[in-house]
Amino acid sequence: MEEREGEVRWDGLCSRDAASRAAALDNIGQAVLRRSETIAPVAAVPLSRAADGPLVPAARDGLSEVLARLLMLSKRCPFPDVREKSEAILSRVQELGIRIPRPLGHGPSRFIPEKETIQVGNEDAMMHALFAESFATLGRLDNVTLVMVFHPQYLESFLKTQHYLLQMDGPLPLHYRHYIGIMAAARHQCSYLVNLHVNDFLHVGGDPKWLNGLENAPQKLQNLGELNKMLAHRPWLITKEHIEQLLKTEENSWSLAELIHAVVLLTHYHSLASFTFGCGISPEIDCEGGHTFRPPSVSNYCICDITNGYHGVDEIHASPTGSIPVSICLIKSTESVCEVEALMEKMKQLQECRDEEEASQEEMATRFEREKRESMFVCSSEDEESAPTRDVSRHFEDTSYGYKDFSRHGMHVPTFRVQDYSWEDHGYSLVNRLYPDVGQLLDEKFHIAYNLTYNTMAMHKDVDTSMLRRAIWNYIHCMFGIRYDDYDYGEINQLLDRSFKVYIKTVVCTPEKTTKRMYDSFWRQFEHSEKVHVNLLLVEARMQAELLYALRAITCYMT
Repeated sequence: MEEREGEVRWDGLCSRDAASRAAALDNIGQAVLRRSETIAPVAAVPLSRAADGPLVPAARDGLSEVLARLLMLSKRCPFPDVREKSEAILSRVQELGIRIPRPLGHGPSRFIPEKETIQVGNEDAMMHALFAESFATLGRLDNVTLVMVFHPQYLESFLKTQHYLLQMDGPLPLHYRHYIGIMAAARHQCSYLVNLHVNDFLHVGGDPKWLNGLENAPQKLQNLGELNKMLAHRPWLITKEHIEQLLKTEENSWSLAELIHAVVLLTHYHSLASFTFGCGISPEIDCEGGHTFRPPSVSNYCICDITNGYHGVDEIHASPTGSIPVSICLIKSTESVCEVEALMEKMKQLQECRDEEEASQEEMATRFEREKRESMFVCSSEDEESAPTRDVSRHFEDTSYGYKDFSRHGMHVPTFRVQDYSWEDHGYSLVNRLYPDVGQLLDEKFHIAYNLTYNTMAMHKDVDTSMLRRAIWNYIHCMFGIRYDDYDYGEINQLLDRSFKVYIKTVVCTPEKTTKRMYDSFWRQFEHSEKVHVNLLLVEARMQAELLYALRAITCYMT
């Protein structure tokens, strides 16, 4: 399909055939150079002079967007031929005296140093296959993928599920799917995901007018707004009456199959917004905030870097000659090691207690209610700025509607007992029946996230982490009022300290408020891959919690 940049066509770059990619690159190079020559200075400027003399801005005729995309391809394409040719085209444009863009920021995450992430071009064979699959499917290798690839088994399942939801046969047309993704991401002001799906929405033929605000979209999509906001912030309020309103609205009604598809998309993108903020995902190189046409300053940072939050803070803090004394760093490191040892000791003690005696059902219920009540008072005292986001409120209604704890203002919500309605026994079969194969894909993804383990904790090997993983999963469900009768909720307070609870609750309930300080303050001695693993648990537990409330309401409507 032809892109908005006129004669520049990108689709051939997604081919797995090197000859097809080479032909596409030749066409792109010719188109870009033709356009560049029309705005370049009358005489071609040698590269040495172009670097010193004034360069022509590339804003005319959409050339800046084309150059930004080439920059992204030169850094992020899994095919070496595309990276090299894209870089060569950019160099040729610069030789013509036209300013070319450079990346802002340092890698795919603001929280994880770039040197600790997988570098495109240095990945192993399994990761390369995943990168190639992602690029061939989406036309990009996005920053979410580059962080998730710490856990290739999960990433494979995630990409397969997302591809099915967005591009394979299903009840909803393609442009509806991307618009629903925009609606869901916008509820958490996640401009990163909104930007990606605005581009995808237009690429599949979506009406640009819809992007001016939800009121410009079809009434059928506007009707989904109420379910979107409740799923994102207070899913326990969803009833069969909400489902009935969507299914029985005459000309703008949803079919059951369409509604299941929409619900899965909404929950997918609510939880993906949690991952985006929880891991500090940076803007894509070719999107707003991911590149600049300004030249670098002498210190390698210019004012545009600083205003975008990229000012070398990580390097200052990491340096032993920086402002933090070495003695304090050593004390903090020792405390962190003790933190890991203490956590492992608690796990050992809890296992011994389990073996010795089992609490009564009444005591288990009391511990759940206590943990649910206490979770209401877990909140951040952060005054640090979270990541700046573009205002995306036009993509949803009722901007004041947000997360509220259960018992605020005297409101009481009954506990949702998994024994009465569970994903395994009820939700899975309902989704599979109305949207074939998706139940299976989601089930596989839930299980991989929940069971994923490398039997390590920080520097320790051969550790059974199942107790800790279950505590994290069940704590998230507890915040949503969901109770497992066979779980002792007293374990949560033993295994999850306050800073970890603050991080979990923020990422799951109000992800847009997540800060780097929150990310750094929990599990200080653990690897970044382990913190990303935590985020996978948060993503899947949140998604399943939202689905349980929505699917239970649909089941009630059907019976």
